[in-house]
Amino acid sequence: MMADEEEEVKQALQKLQELVGQLYSFRECYFETHSVEDAGRKQQDVREEMEKTLQQMEEVVGSIQGKAQVLMLTGKALNVTPDYSPKAEELLSKAVKLEPTLVEAWNQLGEVYWKKGDVAAAHTCFSGALTHCKNKVSLQNLSMVLRQLRADSGDEHSRHVLDSVQQAKLALQMDIHDGRSCTGQNPKISQQALSAYAQAEKVDRTASSNPDLHLNRATLHKYEENYGEALEGFSQAASLDPAWLEPREREQQLLDYLNRLTSLLESKGKVKTKKLQSMLGSLCPAHVGPCGDGRYQSASGRKATLSLKPLSALQPGVNSGAVVLGKVVFSLTTEEKVPFTFGLVDSDAPCCAVMVYNMVQSWGVLIGDSVAIPEPDLRLHQLQHKGKEYSFSSIRVETPLLLVVNGKPQGSSSQAAATVASRPQCE
Repeated sequence: MMADEEEEVKQALQKLQELVGQLYSFRECYFETHSVEDAGRKQQDVREEMEKTLQQMEEVVGSIQGKAQVLMLTGKALNVTPDYSPKAEELLSKAVKLEPTLVEAWNQLGEVYWKKGDVAAAHTCFSGALTHCKNKVSLQNLSMVLRQLRADSGDEHSRHVLDSVQQAKLALQMDIHDGRSCTGQNPKISQQALSAYAQAEKVDRTASSNPDLHLNRATLHKYEENYGEALEGFSQAASLDPAWLEPREREQQLLDYLNRLTSLLESKGKVKTKKLQSMLGSLCPAHVGPCGDGRYQSASGRKATLSLKPLSALQPGVNSGAVVLGKVVFSLTTEEKVPFTFGLVDSDAPCCAVMVYNMVQSWGVLIGDSVAIPEPDLRLHQLQHKGKEYSFSSIRVETPLLLVVNGKPQGSSSQAAATVASRPQCE
């Protein structure tokens, strides 16, 4: 190719990149020129902008029509909406065949398959991109796709989750200010992610109007039991994109959970007074198991005998050196299965919620079980959302391995890897 032709191709590709960049900027910066009340029009406006961009691109393409970069940019333009585009799949598939090292084409094709519902193909694309170049977009998407990948066994699902955590950590290392690099790990990592979201809003003018960011952050707030912030986040995501059903559904699911939980706490699981007195009368010191005979080992590795305290004597935060013992009066599960929640009573005092994380789906406790919790982490919840108030206390338990049920410590088979999953609606 002669120098003049090379320059012409270079300029044409640059113009195409500018057009596609402007299209995505229109989508990401939509609420800088529109009010939230216009959210219902956003997807239609983006589609119209996409059609205009594709027409402008046709005028530029000319003789370079079949080049991989052109196919990729055209496919990317078609992929700007949240809907699956067969044409985008066709063009992006051709692009990666012509130029297998074109990482952006792999990432775009992965998102197309994701929208199509073909999670396995999306996984292949994001993995393929990483074989050519380590990049945070592939790592972020791979982390989330792994949690949705079909597993034939619980062990395989656990491997997917652990792999997901690793990919998210790698993405966060590449850009610690990008909240999307971390959508669910352990408490330390989730706190890093919340900090990253806050930083993202400071450095990225489009972040505050990004419904994905609000939904993902709300998911983390829910995991951290910041229920007020979680509800506000789901509500804001729904306001920014009314056509996206997931935020509204997640908000309603959390409200349903809080309504059921507070009702059960108030009624102590609707257990009749005589039966409750009989249950409490059967509590005995032996039910604290190793927590009361010097075999309890704290997080620091120190062995100690814990002091038995009533639930009413607990202070907010971790109660070091203490153990509580009570009877289970109800259990509550959600569609997400996490946390496993049950009500604990040890006297005539109010019932306390216990929220257990990182357990296998088959694990649980039954009404009437005696449960001891060493060094309980007490949370006080007071929140208001859309005119309704919620007030209750709970104990957070990071793993069932910490619990003693009917005098017996829980085995390692009760624990599973943590996962808090969110899917981007559209990148």
